[in-house]
Amino acid sequence: MEVKLWNDKREREVYENFAELYAIIKATEKLEKAYVRDIISSSQYETECQKLIAHFKTLASTFKDTVPSIERFADTYKMDCPAAINRLVTSGVPATVEHRAAAAASSTTSAAAVAECVQNFITAMDSLKLNMVAVDQVHPLLSDLSASLNKLSILPPDFEGKTKMKEWILRLSKMGAADELTEQQARQLHFDLESSYNSFMAALPSAGT
Repeated sequence: MEVKLWNDKREREVYENFAELYAIIKATEKLEKAYVRDIISSSQYETECQKLIAHFKTLASTFKDTVPSIERFADTYKMDCPAAINRLVTSGVPATVEHRAAAAASSTTSAAAVAECVQNFITAMDSLKLNMVAVDQVHPLLSDLSASLNKLSILPPDFEGKTKMKEWILRLSKMGAADELTEQQARQLHFDLESSYNSFMAALPSAGT
C-alpha cells in the first residue's frame, strides 16, 4: 500500500523543500568536519561552503513562514548538526572568511593601538619641553599614555613603560592639582618617558614576529 505524504502540489513542494533543506544541513556538517580534519584544502572548503550557504539562503527565504526556526527543524528531525547550524544560521560565511576577517581586525586594532601609544608618548614629552609641569597638566597625559599601553596586548604586564607610568601617576595623585613638578622631577619624568618610548619601539618588531 502506497502512503502519500502530500495531498496536493503545494504540499509536495513543501516536502521536497524539507528534503533539500535536510540535505544541505547534512552536507554542510560533513564539509565542516572535513575542513577541521584537514581532509580538504581551504580553497576547496571555501568554494563548496559558499555554494551551500547560497543554496541555504535561497531555500530558507522561500519557506520562512513554513520553517520559522532552522534550529527547531534540525531538532524535529534529530539531525545533530551543530557545526552546520552555526555555519548556515549564525555565521553565514565560510570559516576561512571568518578567520581572514578576524586576522584583519586584529592587525588593524594593533596598528591603531601602537599609533595611539606613540602619539601619547610624544605629547607627554613635548608638554614637558614646553614647561607644562603642573599636576593637572601632567596627570591626564600620563593617564592617557598608561591606558593606551594597557590596550596593547603584545606588551608584557611588567613592561618598563607600564610600571614607570603607574609609579608616576601614583606620585602625582598624592600632590595637589596646582602643584608643579620641580625641575629635577620634570627632568626625571622626561628621562623615564624617553627611556620607555625607546623600549616600546624596540619591543614592537619582536612582539610582531
